[in-house]
Amino acid sequence: MRLNAYLARAGVASRRGADELIKAGRVLVNGEPGQLNTFVGSRDVVELDGRRLERQRLAYVLLHKPAGVVTTARDPQGRRTVVDLVRHDARVVPVGRLDADTTGALLLTNDGELAHRLAHPRYEVEKVYEAEVEGKPSDEALAALAAGIELEDGGTAPAQVRRLSTSRVELAIHEGRKHQVKRMLEAVGHPVRRLHRSRYAALTVEGLAPGQWRELAGDEIAELRKLAATRG
Repeated sequence: MRLNAYLARAGVASRRGADELIKAGRVLVNGEPGQLNTFVGSRDVVELDGRRLERQRLAYVLLHKPAGVVTTARDPQGRRTVVDLVRHDARVVPVGRLDADTTGALLLTNDGELAHRLAHPRYEVEKVYEAEVEGKPSDEALAALAAGIELEDGGTAPAQVRRLSTSRVELAIHEGRKHQVKRMLEAVGHPVRRLHRSRYAALTVEGLAPGQWRELAGDEIAELRKLAATRG
């Protein structure tokens, strides 16, 4: 595997952080400085600052993200992160992002290849959101959301939309633009008050209280791998 992916699997940094360690000359492969294009085989010895590294086992975690927690591994402002909530032997990082005030299903893993594929729009991973909004969305507003909304960064793909109650709607999308659901609802005149992701692919937070997490079962991991292998 590529050296930055190896460092990520060893739990020392994200792939981006690993690139910085490599460029700084802190990583040796078989006694020689590693490069960004270095590949690591099963018999190669990788060291960081003189300490030999070993790959961690692959880990897959589902977190019920609570409000007020940021979706990142580290936060320069010192806010609590989703990684702080997941006390796991392996260093897992979030796949994609949820806004700090958004709750719900969040996948974390150290499987960099799978994470990259699942986060890429072309693999069309479905994400389902429940939104409490201002006002009472009309049938016309819901139809506009379903057809696709023109935003400042281009039109959205058609969404599946369902009214849950007078001021609550469910949206199923497969894109992952920044603040997308909030921007879509604001565009039809109904800003979001509260947003919850009820499902990511086939994963739901049923049985998990906010802040709780669990390991994925083998069949759930297999489904994610199948999804990443067959889309795009």
